[in-house]
Formats: sequence, C-alpha cells, structure tokens
Amino acid sequence: MIKPVNIVLLSCLMLLSCNSKVYLFTSFHEPADKGLRLLYSRDGYHWKDLDTSFLKPMVDEKVMRDPSIVQGPDGIFHLVFTSAWHGNKGFGYAASKDLIHWSEQRLINVMKQDSTTVNVWAPELFYDDEKDEFIIIWASTVPFKFPKGIEEENNNHRMYYTTTKDFINFSDTKLFLDPGFSVIDAVIVKRAKQDYVLVLKDNTRPERDIKVAFANNPIGPYSKASAAFTDHFTEGPSVVKVKDNWLIYFDSYQKKIYDAVATKDFKTFVPATNSISVPAGHKHGTIFIVDKKVVKILLKNRQAIQKQ
Repeated sequence: MIKPVNIVLLSCLMLLSCNSKVYLFTSFHEPADKGLRLLYSRDGYHWKDLDTSFLKPMVDEKVMRDPSIVQGPDGIFHLVFTSAWHGNKGFGYAASKDLIHWSEQRLINVMKQDSTTVNVWAPELFYDDEKDEFIIIWASTVPFKFPKGIEEENNNHRMYYTTTKDFINFSDTKLFLDPGFSVIDAVIVKRAKQDYVLVLKDNTRPERDIKVAFANNPIGPYSKASAAFTDHFTEGPSVVKVKDNWLIYFDSYQKKIYDAVATKDFKTFVPATNSISVPAGHKHGTIFIVDKKVVKILLKNRQAIQKQ
C-alpha cells in the first residue's frame, strides 16, 4: 500500500512532469526565526508551499526576512536576506548548488561606513548579464543625510547598492535611489537591453503603496516615480514574466492577503487577485525560474530536511 504522504508526493511530481521549467518563490513566515521557505508553481499564478525551512538563520539577530535568490550562470544559487530589524550594518548571505546544502552564512556589512545607519532592509539581488556581475540593492536610513521629509529621521529610507562578481569582493557602497521620499522594497526588472523598470514602495505615511520608475541602465538614474498602482498599505513587490504579462505580486498587509496585478507595459495595471492563489503565511520574497529537476529534488528531500 502506498502511504498517503507518498501519494501527495507522487501527485506533485506528476504535476511537474508537463513543464521543463518551474517557478520558485522565496518566502518566510513570521516571526522570521525559522528561516527560508519556498513556494513552487508551474504557471506563475498558482503556488504550492514546499512546507519546510530550507535554511535556518544563523547570523546577526538570527532572523531571515525578505529572502532574495538569484541563480548565477554557473548554476550556483545566491541568497541575501534581512538579518535584523534595527542596529545592523549589513545583510545575511549564503550560497547553494541545490537549495538544500548551503554554505556557511556570512554577514555582509555594506553600511559600515555610516556609523549612524539605523537599518539594512530587504536586500534584493539582480544579475547583470551584460557586465557579468551581481547588483545588490537595499533600503537604509542614515539620519539627517537627506532633507527633512514627511517621515521621522529614523524612518527616512533611501536605496543603496553594491556590486560583486564572486560575493567575496564588493564594490564601495553607493546611493542607488533618492526619489525625494522614504523608499524601500525596490526590485530591478530587465525588459530588454537599455530598458529597465524599478518597482518600489513609497514608504511615506500618506502613501505606503507601490510605484514604478524607468531607466536605460540597471543602476539608473531612474525617472521620477509614477503614481501608485496599488492601494495603500502594500509592500514587498515581486515581479515575474509569464507569457505576455508581467505579474507583480505584493503583500496587501492591511487586507491580510497576498495580492497581484498584471501588466504588459508597466503603465496600465490590471488586478489579478482572482487569478492567483498563494499559501497563507507567505511573506516578501522573490521569484526565479529553475529546471523542474530542482523542484523534484526539493520535494523528495523535504521530509529529511524537516528532521534535521
């Protein structure tokens, strides 16, 4: 007799057999102390939870928020994540060949040059295939560095960046985006050569919504931010191309749902709430595409991982 748990595994593997590529969505659950979770999808709209933690946080405050993963051209998966709420100068980092076995975690202190830095939030990875390097962007508050805006000094975020080819040597930290307001949760999207979109959260109290800006280079300069295309109290955008549409997922935290919109041009946005399904508890992550064999290995090994 086949055990019920194996029937579930068999059905999941059968679902994967139709497509050679599968979408993975990084995730965490509050209070963010259990580590990296992963969702998977065949179509980019309907998601299943792999339902285990694949990496427990071991650096800084031992939390893992906002996990961002990019697979390099050599097949290595690189992970960066928020490792503390406040008082830190960096983010967490680890690497893996299979998303199961991970390197030792490290703290990358990218804001050590500013001793008054309040935080380092939501690092986001982007692989620049034209320069063969990784760009990492994140939000930090450095009190009194920018003109006084709507927000208090300890909440007046700007976006910063560094680049690396090997995650050992990093370029000097530089300002990435100053839109004239407190900004967090930014994501770089490449549509074509010299055609980039930045999806960002306006974190000011009147707004707390998501907007876009445009550039011909991944590090900018970016255009003035658009009008908001989400309601207030939304954050953590994640972007994926599915056929002719771009889907922008985000946390609608006042409604207590994970929501999405679809767009073809990042100018007109169509609600996709009724077209998606996201497991309860999912929080701010990034979406990337892998070969289906990667997910098959994750499905087969998750029970062993749970026992570790």
